[in-house]
Parts: sequence; C-alpha cells; structure tokens
Amino acid sequence: MKPPVPLSVLDLVPVSSGSTAAQALRNTEELARRTEEFGYHRYWLAEHHLNPGVAGTTPALVIQLVARATRTIRVGSGAVQLGHHTPLAVVEQFGLLDALFPGRVDLGLGRSGPPRLPLGARPGAPPPAAPGRHTPEGLYIPPRFTGFARLLDSPRFRLHQALLQQPKAETPDYAEQVDDVLALLAGTYTDGEADARPVPGAGAGVAVWVLGSSGGQSAEVAGERGLPFAANYHVSPGTVLDAVEAYRAAFRPSAALAEPYVLVSADAVVAPDDATARELATGYAPWVRSIRSAEGAIPFPTPEEAAALPWTDEDRELVADRVDTQFVGSPDTVVKGLATLREATGADELLITTITHGHADRVRSYELLARAWAEAG
Repeated sequence: MKPPVPLSVLDLVPVSSGSTAAQALRNTEELARRTEEFGYHRYWLAEHHLNPGVAGTTPALVIQLVARATRTIRVGSGAVQLGHHTPLAVVEQFGLLDALFPGRVDLGLGRSGPPRLPLGARPGAPPPAAPGRHTPEGLYIPPRFTGFARLLDSPRFRLHQALLQQPKAETPDYAEQVDDVLALLAGTYTDGEADARPVPGAGAGVAVWVLGSSGGQSAEVAGERGLPFAANYHVSPGTVLDAVEAYRAAFRPSAALAEPYVLVSADAVVAPDDATARELATGYAPWVRSIRSAEGAIPFPTPEEAAALPWTDEDRELVADRVDTQFVGSPDTVVKGLATLREATGADELLITTITHGHADRVRSYELLARAWAEAG
C-alpha cells in the first residue's frame, strides 16, 4: 500500500435517540479536540436543515465552536449550501471566522439545487442506472441512486425549500455564485458602476473548496477555476468516479492550486473487532432510510432500537448503495477498505464521517482509525 494520505473529519452533529441537540453540540466540541490530538488534518461541519437527528444547521456558527475548542486543526464547511445564502453573506461570515482564526478556515461550497436529470430523461422518471461493479482496485461502485424524484415530490421537501428561501427568490447559476464568492474574497467585486468590498471578508485567507456528488456542474466549476474538489463517496458512491474524472478533466492551474487536489468522503465505523463494529453500525440503515424516504434524519438509534424497527425489501433497496459502501470493521479491515478507495479515486485526502449512537464509541472509532492508518504507512 502507498503511504497514507491525510485523514480529515466530516461532522453532521448527529443527535442520538434519547439525547438532545445541546448534547450533540457538546459532543462535537469534544470530538474536535480529540481528533486534533489523533492527528486529523481538518474538521468540517455540514449544513442540514429540519432534521430531528442532525443539529448541524449553521456551519459558520459551529465552526467557531470547534475552532475555539482546538488550536491547529483546519476548520471549515462541508458544505455551505449556496442555494440558501447569498455570496456576500457567506463571505462576511467566513471573513469573520478568518479574522478570529487566521490561516485555519476552509470555505466548502455546495450547490444545493435539485439533481439534474440526464439529457432526454422525463421529469419525475428515474434516469437509468448502470449495474454495480468493482473497479480494478476492488472498490465497489454501486448502481447510481435514482430515488431523488421521491424526495423532490414529497410535501416535506417542498415545505423545506419554501422555508429556506425568501418568497419568489430565484437562486442564481452556481458558477456565477462561486465567481461572486471569489471576487468578494479577493476584494475585486464590481457591477461596473460600484465596487463591493466586505469587511471582514475582502482579503481573507480563506481556502475555497467546491463539493460535488457527480460529474456535473460542481466538478466542472471546481476544475475550471483551479479550486480543490471534495467528491462524495459516502452519500453518492455510484457517481464518485464520474465526479473526480470530470474535475481532473476540467482542471486549469490557478493562483490557488497548480495541480488538481481531490478529497474523497467515506462513512466508517471502527471498533476493536469486526463484530463489534457491525453492531455499532446497526442504526445506519434505518437512519439513511429516514432521509431517503423524505421523513428527515431520525435521531440515531441504538443497535437494539434499530433491530426492532420494521424492515422490508423495499427499504433494503432504498439504502443498499449507502450500506454496501460503508466501511465497517476492525482497524485492519477499514484501513484496507479506505486504501482501496484511495487507490481507485486517486484521492489526495480522505474525509471520514462516523456516526454511532454512543459518543464514546464514535470517538474511539476515530482514534482506532487514526492509529491504524498511521501504522499502515
């Protein structure tokens, strides 16, 4: 195996069953301190809204909590969803973070729009999905998830979209939004008649990233602007290779980056042995089902609660791509799986997200993985 690349953390601030959002935030604060001790490179916070089991709604606020609890680890968003914010608001927030924690802040940008159907596909009809396969390196690439129409058609999704935007507001093109963010950060934004120079924000030493799940617009925007790119294996494993290939094909050197830089996310649960890890991960399938059924992420269940939940073949099909690509097992088992992911994608860095019901189990998972990953090199 090649020497290991850096490992980083993606935290959704999950709420466990029987717990509270306040406790989830305290857990995030401790996990950030501990993962810094374990040697993780960066700590990113996701943006999710109106989910009972996820407290990470506002990355900029939680980043400040994490940055104050740590000293050196990079902190950032994975990602700010630009469909819900204006570029100016984002630059002012992250400019403030940079002023408080200079040289440590990453601004990860997500598109947050509805999935784009392939050319010729009918709205509401799932696009055809290729069968699952293994890459030459042995990484499993499952069939592409085609259930987005179910989410988009749900009353809950429509309500959430309405609440996340001003009435009659229209989200600009994603490429234009990214360009506006870059210009505002550089202090060069103008409409031809007047300039806009946010304070804080203009001149901030924020590292801008683009996050994407497919080979579509996000990958192209990142590549064409010479920005680092985060590809999503843990949520969209069926399209991760398309995403990294499109990014590298579109890449043009920039002042920020001379060569492509790819970070790939992965969901992992590590325990001293495979059986214990599988038990700790029992709640993952019903948790994913709650998201993909438009119910919203449920508080993460205990293994016993998860085992007692009703389950059907339809449920299994709904979550199969996510469950089958989660890395679960002993340190040796998970390190081998992540090494395969790295080889297949050419990742320069891996972003690990781990959710278990017990906070101590989650911390221990990150600790065991960091130790084994370092020893593998």
